[in-house]
Amino acid sequence: MSFLDEFQANLDALPNILQRKYSLLSNLDKSLQEIQRQNEQRCEQDIDDMKRGIKTGNITSNSSLLKFSDEALEEQKHAIRIADEKVALAARAYDLVDAHIQHLDQYLKKIDEDLRRERENVAATTLPVSALNNNVKAGSSGDSSGRGRKKTRLATVTAAAAAAAAASTNPTSMELDLPVDPNEPTYCFCNQVSYGEMVACDNPDCKIEWFHYGCVGLKEQPKGKWYCSDCAGLPKRKRRK
Repeated sequence: MSFLDEFQANLDALPNILQRKYSLLSNLDKSLQEIQRQNEQRCEQDIDDMKRGIKTGNITSNSSLLKFSDEALEEQKHAIRIADEKVALAARAYDLVDAHIQHLDQYLKKIDEDLRRERENVAATTLPVSALNNNVKAGSSGDSSGRGRKKTRLATVTAAAAAAAAASTNPTSMELDLPVDPNEPTYCFCNQVSYGEMVACDNPDCKIEWFHYGCVGLKEQPKGKWYCSDCAGLPKRKRRK
């Protein structure tokens, strides 16, 4: 059984355990109130008896008989024992809840450590996107005629891009806080880094060159030559072939 399964099983049983302890506390409280009521009546009766004894002269003011009965004293001791039992029971209920909180803290700490190790592993094994993009750009510029360039490409997904995609689809997901390369080149009208599928403008002199599908209204690879909106408005003689 995994840590999470064990914690869930213990957590499911917690309400019933606490309910039994609270029920016992309630019963003890009722018993304590009844004993206190009886003791108050007995003490009042003892006081009345002492007053009558003093009036009749049977008891003097410094007599050893001026004390509560043994029954009254025993009831007071019993009330103290019940009160102590209530305190101990409440402490056990508190400790039980506190133990579950500590287990939850340990589980969250374990998740945090696993995520930290995963981030370190991804950072150590993933090449920077800038290096990959430079290779793509170098391959494109190697063809002086501008022909033979691929219309589309898939941007390499790094750990940071994967975390951003997960955060956009699942707002409750935990952010990985991976560092972003400030030297990462940007493309497209949106001036953002490469991601997803991108299309290249067929004008070799295009200042931007690469565009995200969504930014230029494309859903699939265009057929034939494709020009961005900036280059499409230029005279054909200015589009070098």
